[in-house]
Amino acid sequence: MAEKDVETKLDTSVLNAEQQEKLRQFKIKTRIDNEKYMRAHPEVEVLVGDFLREILLKRPADIREFSADYFSRLNPTGDSREEGNTEAE
Repeated sequence: MAEKDVETKLDTSVLNAEQQEKLRQFKIKTRIDNEKYMRAHPEVEVLVGDFLREILLKRPADIREFSADYFSRLNPTGDSREEGNTEAE
């Protein structure tokens, strides 16, 4: 891979106290919202688990291509929205 450090630690020290508190509150709210979503949709955990199992078993050289193929097989129409979901992504 050409990317050396994919995960970069963000320097929040450049934010003032008010901005840091807003960021902290945003992170808390996002975590709570994500937890509510995961509890309402337990199938997401199964989907992610199956995906990770396939990656670990097959160890693809190009994980992006493998991921695109894997999820395209789950939705052969190529439509990124579920039927009846009119909300734009």
